[in-house]
This record gives sequence, structure tokens and C-alpha cells, in this order.
Amino acid sequence: RFAGEGTPSTLGLWNDEADSPRKVADDYLAALDRMAHNGLDSYLSIKPPALAFDAMLAVEVASAAASRGIRLHCDSHGPEAADASCAMVEDLRRRLSPQDVSTTLPGRWSRSLRDADWVVERGFKARVVKGQWPDPADPNRDMRAGFLEVIDRLAGRARHVAVASHDVPMAAEAITRLRDAGTSCELELLFGLPIRESMAWAADHGVGVRIYVPYGKGYIPHAIDQLRRNPRFAWWIVKDLVTIKPRRNGA
Repeated sequence: RFAGEGTPSTLGLWNDEADSPRKVADDYLAALDRMAHNGLDSYLSIKPPALAFDAMLAVEVASAAASRGIRLHCDSHGPEAADASCAMVEDLRRRLSPQDVSTTLPGRWSRSLRDADWVVERGFKARVVKGQWPDPADPNRDMRAGFLEVIDRLAGRARHVAVASHDVPMAAEAITRLRDAGTSCELELLFGLPIRESMAWAADHGVGVRIYVPYGKGYIPHAIDQLRRNPRFAWWIVKDLVTIKPRRNGA
């Protein structure tokens, strides 16, 4: 549907914890086949822990992505997985060109400033998020301030930056800073969270939007956990659905 509307996307498999690394890799390969077959303007987000940080599996998936001209992105996980995740990004680089490799930088982590330099040096693309897990070295680090610090570190230097946030004022400030520095950027939104306000702002300011579409058995438990942590999500989603304008085909 998003492709039909001219909106690029990201596909992200949220696997079941019981899935073996081999099964996860096979699911990634199947996704790459479908993406290529349908000619989607999309890239694939992978989860290094789900592959058990296996370099051979990473190279196998990267080879398939390279043959199909599809970018691979490493999602962010807990701080304890950060070094191994960065190593997997380097594994992907063995088969993919720098512009077809990207990774996530959480504003919540102080190390993300150093990782931003690493991304720039290697010519990778970046996705900046507030961050789900706190920084053990600085657990009270302000997520919004940290987010913008990472943006400033990338501005004028990075190949491309995805501003991944539904926080419209913060995302607007981040995109303004990147644009002022001449850095390619877009707004990336998670399907399943309210997007109406963010989409309207982006349309008014000529900002490209990409939708991250999660799929797989692991998505439902994650969504339920998020609703438990923040019941306001349910109200935001209902409000978004009842106020959004219907598409011309009546759907």
C-alpha cells in the first residue's frame, strides 16, 4: 500500500525468540526476494542478536542484498550488544558498498557520538533514534538533548541521516539542522504508532517520509509490552485512525 502511495518503506523482521539464527537468516533472504520481485523502494532492517552475531550468516544475507541492490540496516539493541552490532555492520560491508549499509545511533547513549564519527569515516548511512535502553555510564542522559547532539555530530558530514522519531518538534529541529548543513535526510516513522501529525508536518515542509513496517511473530509481544509501559499509545492510535482523511478509493 505504501508503495502504491509513493511512500518508501523499511521492512523489519521482529522474530520469535525461539527462532534459530539460521531460520532468521532464511527469513531475511525470503524478504529480500519479495522486495526485489515487487520492486519496492525499501531497505531491510536486520537484528544482529537474532543472527547470534554470526559473521557467516551476515555475509550470506549481505551477498543476497548486494545481488538485488537492496540496502541492509542493523537495528540497535541494548548497550551490551553495541560492539558486536558494529562488528556485524563491518561484516555487511564485505559484500555491500558503503551507501548500501546503515546502522542506528541512539541519542540516549554517550557512545553514539563516537559511533557517529565511525559511521562518517566509513561512509555509511545512519538512523538516529532516542533509544529504548539507558546508557549504563549515564543512565540519566536526556534523550532529546542526546538525540540532537548526535544529529549535530552527523550534520555536514554524514552520507544520509534518517530522523526516526514521532516527536514532531524534536524531529523538525533535527531536520532543520541537517538541511542547514546540506546533509541528505528524511523522516522515518514506525508503522503502528500515530503518524498523522508527523506526515502533515513533513508534507508542509517538503520532507521525505519513510515508513518502518515491522512484521513477524515478535511484533505482537513487543506491541503489547509497549502498551503496558505506556497506555497512552492506545489513545494516540485510536485518535490517529478516527481523524485521518480517507483515501480516494474509500479504503
